[in-house]
Amino acid sequence: MDAARRRTRIGVTGHLNLTEDTAALVGAELRALLAAYRPAELVGVTCLAAGADTIFAEAVVARGARLEVVLPAADYRERQVSPEHAADFDRLVACAASVRVLPHEHAGRAAYEDANATMLAGCDLLVAVWDGQPPADRGGTAAVVARAHALNLPVVVVWPEGARRA
Repeated sequence: MDAARRRTRIGVTGHLNLTEDTAALVGAELRALLAAYRPAELVGVTCLAAGADTIFAEAVVARGARLEVVLPAADYRERQVSPEHAADFDRLVACAASVRVLPHEHAGRAAYEDANATMLAGCDLLVAVWDGQPPADRGGTAAVVARAHALNLPVVVVWPEGARRA
């Protein structure tokens, strides 16, 4: 297969509630991680939640790579995207090469779990912006990491020294 046609698909999971300083540290680490890939060989896959997902999507776009978005439900934008996150969300959706909206009418636990499963099913690697804490529920970061391990999907944990959740 032609090298330009072979792409590495990297998905992301991570915390929503990062401090401003942590967001900057995570962004730098994600940009360094993605620098190992030529833009034509990289696809970033995200559910585009606030926090880690958005920081990852920004790094993918800055790298000039392909961004794919998986949205959990038809009403995700109106019900779950906060006013503070809306401009970044809309801009990144507009930058995406594809946006897949799952067939859930309403955002909620089942929709989030399906979105995570869809994201994982199409990836070669998962990047987890994760503090290592056990899962609070089936849709959280730790649960997505556990599912990736169960699928034998490689996981890279990004949690820089000094990182904190808000």
